[in-house]
Amino acid sequence: MCHGRVRVNPGIDESFIDLVTSSPPMRTLLTWSDRGRDGPAPDHQGQRPRSDRGPLMRLLEHGEGWDRVVVLCLEDGGRAAAGLVRELRELDHAPAVELRILELDDPSDHAQLFTVLGPTVAQFRGDSGSLDVCLSAGTPQMQTMWVILVAAGLLRARMLQVIPAVFVPDPHPHPIRVVRLDIEGFPEIRAMREELGRLRAESRARSGSLVGESESMRVFLRRLTHVARADVPVLITGETGTGKELVARAIHAASDRARGPLVAENCGSFSEGVLASELFGHEQGAFSGAARRHRGLFEQADGGTLFLDEIAETNPRVQVMLLRVLQEGRLRRVGGESEIAVDVRVIAATHRDVPAMVERQQFREDLWYRLRGATLELPPLRERGRDLELLVGHFVAETQGDGGERAWPTAQAWAALRAYRWPGNVRELRAEIVRWRVFYPDEDTISLDMLSPEIAAALGHTANVQQPETVQAPGVDEPPRPLLEQLGVVEARALQAALSWSSGNLSKAARALEIDRNTLKAKLARHGLR
Repeated sequence: MCHGRVRVNPGIDESFIDLVTSSPPMRTLLTWSDRGRDGPAPDHQGQRPRSDRGPLMRLLEHGEGWDRVVVLCLEDGGRAAAGLVRELRELDHAPAVELRILELDDPSDHAQLFTVLGPTVAQFRGDSGSLDVCLSAGTPQMQTMWVILVAAGLLRARMLQVIPAVFVPDPHPHPIRVVRLDIEGFPEIRAMREELGRLRAESRARSGSLVGESESMRVFLRRLTHVARADVPVLITGETGTGKELVARAIHAASDRARGPLVAENCGSFSEGVLASELFGHEQGAFSGAARRHRGLFEQADGGTLFLDEIAETNPRVQVMLLRVLQEGRLRRVGGESEIAVDVRVIAATHRDVPAMVERQQFREDLWYRLRGATLELPPLRERGRDLELLVGHFVAETQGDGGERAWPTAQAWAALRAYRWPGNVRELRAEIVRWRVFYPDEDTISLDMLSPEIAAALGHTANVQQPETVQAPGVDEPPRPLLEQLGVVEARALQAALSWSSGNLSKAARALEIDRNTLKAKLARHGLR
C-alpha cells in the first residue's frame, strides 16, 4: 500500500524521468499515465489504433500550453509511463515533466486511490498556480476520483476531457472539453448550503455579547442573522446605550467578511477636516501637519467591515465623500489625485431621527437611502421584559469574576430596577452594577438603599414591596406575550427571590424551591443568572 512516495523501478532508465523540485510553475497538468501496464495488454483491453497516440498526446497537441506535466502511474506501469514521458519531452515547446510512481494494490479500489492521492492533493492545495486534471487517462475509478476531489473542493482544478479520436472527425476543431459539474444547481444542495449559512450566521451572532431572550430581542436577532448574510450597508438605530456597536460586531462576525478586519469609529468625536482625513486618508503635505501619507479607515477596513457610529453627526462635505465611496467603491485621499478602490461593508449607527433631519436638509437624502440598505432598530431596555434579569446576571458575573459569592438584589431592589425607565439603557445598567462592585464589594445582597438614588426613587414613597410580583397582564389592545416567555419570566423571578432569600446559597435555595441542586444550577444557567 502506498502513502504517496515517489519511486522508480530498478529496470527503468532514469534519464527518461525528470523530477522537478523547483518552485511550482504557473500552469500545471496533473494526470494518470494513459499507457497502461508494462507488457502485453490484458485480453479485455482493446488495441489502440497506431494513428491514435493517446489522450495525453492529443491534449498537449491541442491544449493551451502547460509549464509542467505531472504524470502518475503504478509500479507495474513504470516502463510504459517512462516511454510516455520521453514522447512528451520531444514535443515542440515541451513542458517540464515529472513522473511519480505510486504503490497501489488495486487501481479499481476507490479507497486506496483516495489514500494514495493524499500527498499529491496536499501539495497542490497550497499551490498558487493554476491546475488542470485530465479525466481521460487511467482506470474509470481513477477518473472518478478526480471528479470527487474537485467537486468536494479538496482539489482546486479544472477538469479536462479528451474526446476519443474514433468519435470525432480528423482534424477536430475542439477535441478538448472542459467538464463543469453544477453541483450548486441541485435544489437540495443549494437549500442545504443556504441553511448551513443561516445556522452559522445565527450561531456567530448569538456567541457574541448580545444577551436577551425577550420576544423583541428574538425578533431582532432573527433580523440580524438575515442582514449579516446579505452584503449590503446596514443602519442600526436605537436610543443611546442600547448596544449598537455590539450589534455591529455581531453582524461582522456572522458575515462572510468575518475573516477580514472590523474597524470602528465615532463620527461625532472629530471636527470636519479631521474626520475626512480619518475616513479617507491624506497625502503627505495635504495640510499643515501632514508630515507623511496616512491610510484612512476605509483603506484599513478593506476586505472587511467599517462601523461608523453617530453617522448623523457628519457634515455635508463628508456626506458627499461617503456617498461616492458607497456608490462606486472608490475614494480619493485628502490632497490626493489618484483614486483607490476599496471593498468595504459599511455599518452605520445613530440615535437621531434621520428622516426628520432629511426633511430639515441637515442630512443628505441620497446618502440616507444608500445607507439604509438594511435597517435594524434596537429596542430600548424598558421594552425588553425579562431581559433585565438576564442582563443583571450577565453583568454581575462579568464585573465580579469567579471569586466569592455574587451580590444579588433583594426583592425591593428588584422592584425598583423593574420600575426604573433606564434612559441610558444597557450602558446605564452596566454602570449601575459596576457601582455595586465598587461601593459594596463584600456584600452578598444589594438592598434598595444601595441603589443609585434615581433608581431607588422609581418606587416613590411606597417602595416597601413584600408581595411577589406577577406577570403584568396585557392591555385590551395589546396582544398577549407568548406563554413560554411569561412562564420563563415567572420562573426567573422565583429563582431570583430564592437566591436573595438564601443570600446566594444554592443548597438552601434548592431546598426552599423543593428541587434538586443540580436542577437549580441548570435553570440558573439557562436564565443567565449564574
